[in-house]
Amino acid sequence: MHNDINPTPMPTTITSIPLHTITLGNPSLPRVVFLHGFLGSGSDWLQVTRELQNDYCCLMVDLPGHGSANLLQTQPPDDFFIQTVDALADLLRQSAAPPCSLVGYSMGGRIALALLLRHPELFSKAVIISASPGLKTEKEQIDRQEHDEKVARKIERSFDSFIEAWYEQPLFATLKSHPIFKEVESERKINDPQNLALALRLLGTGRQPSFWDALKKNSVPVSFFTGEKDERYVEIGHQMVKLSPLSDLEIFPHCGHTLQLENRDLFLDRLKNFFNQQEKKNQ
Repeated sequence: MHNDINPTPMPTTITSIPLHTITLGNPSLPRVVFLHGFLGSGSDWLQVTRELQNDYCCLMVDLPGHGSANLLQTQPPDDFFIQTVDALADLLRQSAAPPCSLVGYSMGGRIALALLLRHPELFSKAVIISASPGLKTEKEQIDRQEHDEKVARKIERSFDSFIEAWYEQPLFATLKSHPIFKEVESERKINDPQNLALALRLLGTGRQPSFWDALKKNSVPVSFFTGEKDERYVEIGHQMVKLSPLSDLEIFPHCGHTLQLENRDLFLDRLKNFFNQQEKKNQ
């Protein structure tokens, strides 16, 4: 059993998209790919993947501008969001022996859902946490781009002040009152603010094409996870399940946006249960 954490840069054929991976578990085991949220990194998933490594080989990705995936040395293309999705697909074809399982949270959940819908042949199942298929109209996208630009400037002006304000948002209320919060807050400050600001400008919700219509053609079993107290994403989850074949919605009691942190034991239980159900169906 390979229990070591091996940070390994994985090249892609789309060289303008920086990605970095950490692998945990025996490479001969079934693969699970994990995508983190904004301000995070692949290592956010370590406590989860340590519980899975005896049964799965876990691939944790640093998305562009986060962790070791430096955006500042690249020339980002105009369609950076889609290029990132396709670069991830290329990386998985090279390194992950598809079909894989896919898990994505928040920003990583948006990217994971786009990845699943654009490249369904790469995946056997997916869990999408506190995320959406994007904004439905061009006006909503433009308004969000303007909002994200203001946020990016705040990151550049004073990163510590931004972090403090970020976690004042209602969707993080349950996390802020959780014993793990101070640890999470410290980890967020490890990232480089210039990289984060650029990542927000390139991968923010306003820059993402809408995938609402594509949900209707989904061909892969997917479970949408959301926290009970994260009312906006509960509603989005219900909307996605109505549109998407082979999908269900898991609502986590007493949790907000960061359900995988707020109740890790329940998250692991429901994740494993979903994986096991799908694997039994495929036998």
